This record gives sequence, C-alpha cells and structure tokens, in this order.
Amino acid sequence: MAIRIIVNEPDEVLHQIAKEVKKVTPNIQKLLTDMADTMYDAEGVGLAAPQIGILKRVIVVDVGDENGLIELVNPEIVSMEGEQFGPEGCLSIPNLRGDVRRALTVTVKGLDRNGNEVTYTGSELLARAFQHEVDHLNGVLYTDIAERVYEITSEGEEKE
Repeated sequence: MAIRIIVNEPDEVLHQIAKEVKKVTPNIQKLLTDMADTMYDAEGVGLAAPQIGILKRVIVVDVGDENGLIELVNPEIVSMEGEQFGPEGCLSIPNLRGDVRRALTVTVKGLDRNGNEVTYTGSELLARAFQHEVDHLNGVLYTDIAERVYEITSEGEEKE
C-alpha cells in the first residue's frame, strides 16, 4: 500500500495532456494499485495519474456502486447521451466546488490491469466521474468548464 501525494492546482502538470500507455507492465499495475490506495485514503471517487504528477493515461474510479473499483488504462469515452447538471469537486482543488454540465450516460473503453480491453457504461455519478477523470488526462479541470465555482467552508457550507 503506497499513498502518493496529490498534486494541487495551480501545478502545471494538471494542465498537460497525458501520454498513452504503450503496454500494461508491472509498473503500470503498481501505479493502478497506488492510485486506488491514494483515492481511498483521500476519500475520493476518482483519481487520474496526472493528479499524482504522472503524465500517463491511467484512471481509477469507485463511486460505491456494484462495479466497485474500476481501473482503466488509456480510457476513451466512446458515447455520450443525455445531460445532467450538478456539483463537482476535485481532490486537486480542495475546498472548491463547481456546477458542471455533463452527459448523463457515457460508455468508456480502455484496458484493465491485465491489458485486456474492457467497456463500461455508467449513468449519473459514474458517468460524471468518468468524464471528470478523462478530462484530467486532457489537461482540463472542472473549474475550466464549470458554470459556477464556489468555496466550501470548514462547516461544509457554500461561500460565494
């Protein structure tokens, strides 16, 4: 179990495009494990490799549903349907939230930790998490696309 340091905005790595992983190696598998450990430790629902300073196209997501932990190498959103609008936060931007418009349902494909192609379709929170994490791989933060950004106080209340 290795907890990595989460990079915070305005670190430049968060605004760069991550590189495709050519082959799933033991190092990539360790990265996936470390990312999941880091995400759980920070009580997040998703984490992208750039958030720990690594410019590789790797994400982990766990929204607490029947899918459990989803590990994706070179994830790509292949379809989007509908629309949802709601609050998002980010482990790399503590104490802020933003209202973001996203697709309601997405299908994402990529490689699992063994290099096998996998496909997931998710709605609502899972769809939002997939879109949020794939955005990270493209150097896009939710604050770049939010219609409103606001601070969360230590009491958990919104502050404009």
